[in-house]
Amino acid sequence: MSEAYENSLLKNDRDFYRQMARVGIPVMVQQLILVAVGICDTIMVGKLSEEALASVGAANQIFFVYIDCVFGFLSGVAVFSVQYWGIRDLKALRRLLGIAYSMCIAVGVPLTIISYAFAPQLIALFSDDPTVVAMGTDYLRIVVFTYLFTALTFVISYNSRAVAMLKWPTIANAVAVGLNIFLNWVLIFGKFGAPAMGVTGAATATLISRIFEAIMTFSYVYIFSKEHPLKARIREMKYDKELFQRVMRTALPVIFNELLWVLSFTLTYAIYGDLGPVALAVVQIAMTVTDAFQAVFAGIGNGTGVIVGQELGRGNRDLAFRLAKKSLKVIWVFIIISTALLIVLRGSIVDIYDFEQSTNDLIMITILVFAFSLAPKMLAYFFICGIFRPGGDTVWCVWVDSGLNWLLQVPLAYIGVHVLHWEIWAVIALVTLGEVAKTIVCYIRLYSKKWINVVTGR
Repeated sequence: MSEAYENSLLKNDRDFYRQMARVGIPVMVQQLILVAVGICDTIMVGKLSEEALASVGAANQIFFVYIDCVFGFLSGVAVFSVQYWGIRDLKALRRLLGIAYSMCIAVGVPLTIISYAFAPQLIALFSDDPTVVAMGTDYLRIVVFTYLFTALTFVISYNSRAVAMLKWPTIANAVAVGLNIFLNWVLIFGKFGAPAMGVTGAATATLISRIFEAIMTFSYVYIFSKEHPLKARIREMKYDKELFQRVMRTALPVIFNELLWVLSFTLTYAIYGDLGPVALAVVQIAMTVTDAFQAVFAGIGNGTGVIVGQELGRGNRDLAFRLAKKSLKVIWVFIIISTALLIVLRGSIVDIYDFEQSTNDLIMITILVFAFSLAPKMLAYFFICGIFRPGGDTVWCVWVDSGLNWLLQVPLAYIGVHVLHWEIWAVIALVTLGEVAKTIVCYIRLYSKKWINVVTGR
């Protein structure tokens, strides 16, 4: 590591932000594109009824559990891929791809079968309303077939972040989302002579667009690109027992963390459902809206993760620590901006929907609560996904990220709904105390430097 290079990253803001933006902006765009689908879904499905919106939200919790586990595994793999790419070990990188593909298939196929077979029982976990269960079952039994396509596409997308080559995955994602929105409009409401399919139309649109995105992504990497680092032949992805064991030692805590985290989130969502379909619809709208702002933090977190991971791969522990602290200042700037915008725009958001005035009032105050919860939530996300995981500190992340969810957030949600009998916005505010505790602990961990690990052996 040259002193000039180190000083460039630390003192020249332009060089530092340029490196962060190379990964951060495409990831942010990808997240915003996905959020656009969520927003369009909530608007279009919300036009049908509050029960329809609640049913889609409940069904999507099953997908959320699956894709979050995939995210956990790929995040664990990314600890290695970003550090190996930092030293340009292409052989190891492609063997990591083989591990990622195999694991996604091994999990995706059984879950698709189980979700299809037990769709009514799964939807009933979130609502006992017969209409919600019936519509949610119809939706889930179509959308389950997107699971495998989505996971395999994610393998390319997440590893593209490690090698900082996100242009085509972002384009493919944007085209697929545009197709999804168009097909939603056609199939939900019956345009151009198509039958008005309601929630099943939304599910069908999602399935077609996910398949299209997978075809575009893999065609570029494996057919049209001549020297893409992720263009691995089958023999290059052959099983490597030693590498697999090393990856799983790091990835399993991340998977375990994501599984525990998403189960705690899903259980919290189910507790919210005890307040009725209107509460579920309100939460679905508020979460979708705030996701648009959280996309910015996903970009910054991933950009930081690549910078920190690559420096650790080269053995530059002290530089990685100082760059992590520098990124934290960026996070705070965007937290202030995003919170203010969310507060200002909430009235315009409510005007989009045709719900009763009481529901609109509930949406207004719930989005306000989400706005103020953005700071602790995004700080915790940034620390865990943008710094500690790239630093190989995956076991500690399990205890903090998932442990505090189960010890604080789930019990607080239960107390708010079943003991205090508060409205949904007040329960969400109570649950946010868990994120505050998590953020405090993460600050302490950052400055302890115990999260710094080098997996490449340097």
